[in-house]
Amino acid sequence: MNRTWFLSNTCYGQWLPGDARGFVGHVWEHRDGDDENDIRIVHDLLGTDYDGDIPHLEATVRSLMIGPPISLTLEHALVALTQFLETAKHRNWSILAAAIMFNHFHLVVEVLNDPAPGKILGDFKSWGTRALTKQFGAPLSKTWWTERGSKRILKDEAAVRAVCNYVLIKQPNPFIVWSPGSGAVIEASGAA
Repeated sequence: MNRTWFLSNTCYGQWLPGDARGFVGHVWEHRDGDDENDIRIVHDLLGTDYDGDIPHLEATVRSLMIGPPISLTLEHALVALTQFLETAKHRNWSILAAAIMFNHFHLVVEVLNDPAPGKILGDFKSWGTRALTKQFGAPLSKTWWTERGSKRILKDEAAVRAVCNYVLIKQPNPFIVWSPGSGAVIEASGAA
């Protein structure tokens, strides 16, 4: 069985929980005005709303940061993409589309069998971290990425095509967009 995942992850400190742009996070939903009935939910399903603006949450998270936000450069993006492709090859996964911007990355990945999506994204992030740290040194935060990322399953070929289009064509100022059919990395300005 093959599954295709749309994976996204931000760089450390670039898009915090509570951000006014919206965010995918673990939040409590209040039910019936009774705290006992509150449930913890994650709005990470394709097509569902993001969590909204929560300024006090963003301020709290910012105060807990152990280093400045990470902003990638073109050189970082090249190292990360090279490692993402190597990781996919080693795991026998196929990257269908990739985009790396100054503050986040997107991958569309077809995987064999059914590994946990957290493992898939975790492998890309951990091996990407090793490659970036080897080349550029460890950041003050000791991490290049936010703790969690978005892992959305793509249910059919139409969804895969739509998300690949989004990743390859609709990214603002990417350093790199890549697909197996492109034959080459396409570099753009990468400006914030």
